[in-house]
Amino acid sequence: MLDGLDDRPMKKLIILPLLLAAHSSHSAEQNQAHTIPKSHDVTAFIQRLDSLRKDANIPGLSVAVVKDHAIVLAAGLGYADVEAGIPATAETAYDVASVAKPLSAVVVLRLVEEGALDLDRRLVDYSEWTDFCTGFSQQPSIFARDLRCQPASHTLRHLLSHTATGTPGTRFSYNPVLYSWASRPIMAAAYAPFSTLVERYIFMPAGMRKSARKHRDLPLREDMVQRLAPPYRIDSSGAIVRAGARPPQGDGAAGGVVTTVLDLAKFDVALDEGVLISAKSRAEMMTPTRSNNGEALPYGLGWFVQEYEGHTLVWHSGWWEDACSALYLKIPTLNLSFILLANSEGIWWDNPLEQAAVGRSQFAQAFLSTFVDR
Repeated sequence: MLDGLDDRPMKKLIILPLLLAAHSSHSAEQNQAHTIPKSHDVTAFIQRLDSLRKDANIPGLSVAVVKDHAIVLAAGLGYADVEAGIPATAETAYDVASVAKPLSAVVVLRLVEEGALDLDRRLVDYSEWTDFCTGFSQQPSIFARDLRCQPASHTLRHLLSHTATGTPGTRFSYNPVLYSWASRPIMAAAYAPFSTLVERYIFMPAGMRKSARKHRDLPLREDMVQRLAPPYRIDSSGAIVRAGARPPQGDGAAGGVVTTVLDLAKFDVALDEGVLISAKSRAEMMTPTRSNNGEALPYGLGWFVQEYEGHTLVWHSGWWEDACSALYLKIPTLNLSFILLANSEGIWWDNPLEQAAVGRSQFAQAFLSTFVDR
């Protein structure tokens, strides 16, 4: 147990930045307009992240930055395991919670490309949607509020764009329960467990060898157990303590991924280079969904999308209460991405369920001010 995080853990070498200088030659013209910050700016950025980590009582934090399909920064801050004194590094594994959603959306779009799925086909044609919807709509959960099951017009697009509540397609309301349930019609169409599909369409082609799925019927493989940073929480006295075990989850599309910032950076590169899905499908993922009346909503397929100070930001956060948190932020026009994983909920900034508001994140602001606002 630690009574807050001060400078004592910094006596060990726990800041491990890795600057990789090379960029793709095809992006040289673009690099002239937007270059990587100088080394002293990057050092200040790492120090700023570490300061924010301490302010948020985060034991361990890992970060990666990708520019023009190359990893230009990877670092670990603090401790992956406080009690054992194991420092966080770029190869520390974390449960990324809802940052799994973009990966799941890639699986869906790959199946669409193969002709196995239709995003706009009614869910009742794929699976037992009516029974689930009726039962869940009667639950006290905030995510069941205003879920209307008749007529049975819900589609996979509604679930993946968080437009399933109310009259389907009319408004955005973030709903991880419905997104998770989307794995059911996906599995039915592909005749395979969802975790197998993630392995087949994401981990293997992207070279993510230090990543794994887990759920109640799929224990985390042993090498990942050894790599995984245990979760921490803040108790009533303000002390940092080990978090308890979380309830087991099913093989859903909303979470279930354990990975590292370096492996997520590999996913980022593979996604942008067209290894996983086509450029057309990638653009569809990152384009704001249009409501039934044509209004642009703050979510595409598996990604929040928002305009911020002249840039389109495509991002997703991850949060398990009293356990872990994450942020994955892309600026497609700059070929620039920021990945941040933590073993407590300290990255989370309480984004409203009906909005995309990554600008409220101090970690995002630190990244933007260093790599964009220059």
